[in-house]
Amino acid sequence: MKYTYAELAKMIDHSLLHPTMTDQELEDGCKLAAKYQVASVCIKPYAVKRAAELLHGTGVLVGAVIGFPHGNACSESKRYETELACRDGAVEIDMVINIGKALSGDWEYVERDVKTVCDEAHSHGAKVKVIFENDYLTKGGAGLSSDDFKRRLCQLCERAGADWVKTSSGYGFVKQPDGSYNYKGATEHDLALMRASVSARVQVKAAGGVRDLDGLIKVRVLGGSRCGASATVLMLDEYHRREAAERAGQGTQGGAGAIGSGGY
Repeated sequence: MKYTYAELAKMIDHSLLHPTMTDQELEDGCKLAAKYQVASVCIKPYAVKRAAELLHGTGVLVGAVIGFPHGNACSESKRYETELACRDGAVEIDMVINIGKALSGDWEYVERDVKTVCDEAHSHGAKVKVIFENDYLTKGGAGLSSDDFKRRLCQLCERAGADWVKTSSGYGFVKQPDGSYNYKGATEHDLALMRASVSARVQVKAAGGVRDLDGLIKVRVLGGSRCGASATVLMLDEYHRREAAERAGQGTQGGAGAIGSGGY
């Protein structure tokens, strides 16, 4: 294998964000994250204290979402939500920008909103990932093309102090012509664009639609350092399967789920 188990496992922020998630499912998810030694769990704010208890001493970090999933809370609400999450034990914060304000071209508001959360998190020693929700930005906005819009967001977030820029929440469902809702999440194009639009100080996180080991590896190849995922077991068990096959001299080929030109 080109990468070690630890290199890939420590890219994963194990997502425990489904709206119907029960307390037992949260606990089981934290135990799974510890077993597989991923980078972190990404959870809802109310669950931070319990997750911090479950993961103490395991080497798995606790991350909390802020203004999730649509970014519509006022900046002071996001700041206070960040303060509470950090007090409860979160050391990483995944915040959502105010998407409507960004599409309106109110860049000063968006930058101040991000900076408010970054300043609060950093005062507690926590790091911040800023979610764009690229599925909502496919047509651009504020007089900018989609790519230029995302570039501007990247530059704005770096100025505001973001530690990561992040493609998606995993819950940015877009209404389709037939009335159904779906999303692409992270794409190869967006990851490469975002990596090229920030300095080496800022990392890039993929989220939404990364469902297999090949997708995780592609994120790393494209310069992403973290990946939000709920398919942790599938990904990392597949790593062990391939590793065992290589040791047995059988070799292995990438699975059918590798990324194409669309989403993961």
